[in-house]
Parts: sequence; C-alpha cells; structure tokens
Amino acid sequence: MKSESRPDTLRLIFIPALISLGVTLLRLAGELLHWSPAWFSPETSGTRPVGPFTWVVGITWLAIPFGAYFAVKLCSTGGKRPSMHVWPFTAIAGLVIMVASPYLLRLIPVKFPQLLIFIWLFMAIAAILQYFAWPELFKTLLAYGFAARIPVVIVMLLAMMGNWGTHYDYVGLPPQFMMPLLPRFLWLAFFPQLVFWVGFTIVAGSAAGLVATVAMRLRTRAVTQTKPDKMAGSAGS
Repeated sequence: MKSESRPDTLRLIFIPALISLGVTLLRLAGELLHWSPAWFSPETSGTRPVGPFTWVVGITWLAIPFGAYFAVKLCSTGGKRPSMHVWPFTAIAGLVIMVASPYLLRLIPVKFPQLLIFIWLFMAIAAILQYFAWPELFKTLLAYGFAARIPVVIVMLLAMMGNWGTHYDYVGLPPQFMMPLLPRFLWLAFFPQLVFWVGFTIVAGSAAGLVATVAMRLRTRAVTQTKPDKMAGSAGS
C-alpha cells in the first residue's frame, strides 16, 4: 500500500514544489542583484526577511494556497476522508500553539541559541496534532514541506559559506548569530528550515485545507439541493 500511495503524493506535490523552488531562486537572485529592497530586502528579523512586500517573494505563505489545493485534490480521489469532528480542534489548537509560543518562551529560562530548541518543539507539536484529523493531508504537507525547504537549506549553506550578504546568511544580525560555520548552519538553517518551517507549513496548510474542504462540501450540498428543486419545477410545468 505504501508503494502505491507514494507516487501519488509525489505527483501531487511536484508542481507546488517546482513553484516553491522557482520562488526561492527568484528571491535569491533579487537579493544578490540588489533589486528593489521593498520586495527583495536582504535584511532579516531573525526568522524572516523584513520589508513591506518581502513576504510576497517567498515560500512561507504558499503553504496556505497549496494546503487548500492538496485538501481538495485528496477529497476528490476517493481515499480516506478527514475526521470533520476532530479537524477543527486540531487546526485551532495548532494555530493557538503557534501564536502563543513566543509568550511561552518567556517562561523558559534558557538562553540563545538553546532557546531555539523549544521554538522548534512547540511548532513540531502543533504540526503533529494535524495528523490525527487527516493523516493523508498531513503526509502530503510533510512531503511538500521538505521538498520546498531542502533547497532553502542548500541555499543557506552556500550563502553562509560565501558570505553572500543575503537574508539566507543572516546579514546584519547581532554578534550572537555570527557563530562558526557548522554550528551557525545547524542552529540557524538546517533545523529551523526542516523542523520549524516544515511544521509551520503543516499547520498553516492544514488550516487552509479545512477551510477549503468545508467550502467545497457546502458548495456540493447546495448544488445537490438545487437539482431536485429544478427537477420538481420542470415536472410541474
């Protein structure tokens, strides 16, 4: 069964992963070539680039439309359906953990960079909760998350090695971020991308998938209800 489902997952995420790769390369080119800083600012707050429109040319927000896309596609395949009784609670719980985690971190007496472990842990918990509502969507978002973020990890490694002066190598941040290459790569690139941001992709994608699935079901119900009315009207005439 696993060998049969895996190619389906790979086909499902193939185009979204290509789009994400294209956006990552476009973002990198914009920063290296010093395009408009409003869209391609190399500055970073530590977790994301800063600027009024920098989020547009980035892959973080793509979890929302792709999460909705994956959910609709999975619903149309006739596979195992999501638990609509559980899904709203897991989606809300994931979002609450994600939003509340910065405040919870203030209660943990651990300094940087070890504090990052708890940031990753909170996001991992929020993501794992989504499995219990719909394992198929969870696995799809997990696969897409890795496919989208592994190229970013590679870009960040090269940027850190070459000191490219982009947000991928954390240009302009305080001295505590300027560690030797290996610990800097592990603390600020490898684990954040493959734990935190993959987890974020799952949480945001699951919430978007829930909205899309509910909308699709309401639309289907409305269509099925209007058909008998039309048939009754035509019979009466």
